[in-house]
Amino acid sequence: MQRVFLLLLTLLALYVSGFACATTEPLAPDDEKPEPHIALLLPLKSAIFGSAADTVRQGFQAAAIIERQGLPVRVYSSLDEDKDITMLYHQAIGNGARAVVGPLTRSGTSALATEQSFPVPTLALNVAEDPSVSQLYFFGMAAEAEARQVAHLGNQQGLHQAIIIATHTKLSQRLQFAFEEEWNGLGGVILREIEFNGDRTVLADIADMPDTAIFLAADAEKARLICPYLLNKLPIYATSQIFVGNDDSLTNYDLNGIRFVDMPWLLQADHPAVMAYPRADPPLSADRERLYALGIDAFRLIQLLLDNKIHTALPLDGVSGDIQLYGHVFQRVAIPAVLSQGRAQPQSPQTFQAIPIFADHVFSKP
Repeated sequence: MQRVFLLLLTLLALYVSGFACATTEPLAPDDEKPEPHIALLLPLKSAIFGSAADTVRQGFQAAAIIERQGLPVRVYSSLDEDKDITMLYHQAIGNGARAVVGPLTRSGTSALATEQSFPVPTLALNVAEDPSVSQLYFFGMAAEAEARQVAHLGNQQGLHQAIIIATHTKLSQRLQFAFEEEWNGLGGVILREIEFNGDRTVLADIADMPDTAIFLAADAEKARLICPYLLNKLPIYATSQIFVGNDDSLTNYDLNGIRFVDMPWLLQADHPAVMAYPRADPPLSADRERLYALGIDAFRLIQLLLDNKIHTALPLDGVSGDIQLYGHVFQRVAIPAVLSQGRAQPQSPQTFQAIPIFADHVFSKP
């Protein structure tokens, strides 16, 4: 009996080991024969970006498990993408990479974009200033794109005036600028711009005006401080920054009624693409879940590039949103939702489309 038990354990170990090698392989030594693979270049050794990079890696490899017949994935780790990325890229090509995904940071993407040529399909997980290099594509999570989509959402719901409430953070200011620019472009009027620094008196004279929306360029923590002092009659809009997941019902109750946009991975458990891919175990925070979803869709996009199907398979019904291609930039359309009774409730799909964003993105150095 004991011998049978040991044999079963051995077979299980071999199965798990072989299954892992089908999706992730160690880097090939310089003198080893190059083998075809997909190279995943991430700043896993970085003190700042390492944790986020590892979450992207998990999502990418979760998607690779589904495609068992595809090329194996090799992960190339960097410490500082600004300095390492070009060397790693050429190492991956020399090792036989048929496609490359990465880097993750904006500065790393800008460094890679200075290369004169890209011999294989390359998908950076951010956007460079001049995204027009042949064979180099871009895909990321621009918070500004969500702010612009929210402007369209408010406009489609018949609102023409807006009050913007922002904080002093750089991200909040970027959201404010993106929303304001898009709102003005749609013919809307910005009535006021308020910077909230903890002093609630700046919110005291907000009047109940018809045809007016409030855009909250803030995260969930700041939004919980602001919302009690806003008039309930004015519709409030925000980006995914205010959504911390349906598990945090207390925070969601405090933000009840806010309209926002986010990805199907967090809002639509019954979405066909969402159901097709495994979740991280243990569960991740909402911010990490978005990175995990980015990894899943990055794998799906590089497969389309490898198969030369990018122009026939789009828009892609992705776990991070409906993905379309503008030039060399893959842009996702988020899902509209409203916080109600402690949970995010997806709303009817809107007709707004993805809007290319080439400004600062999520993973940029200070």
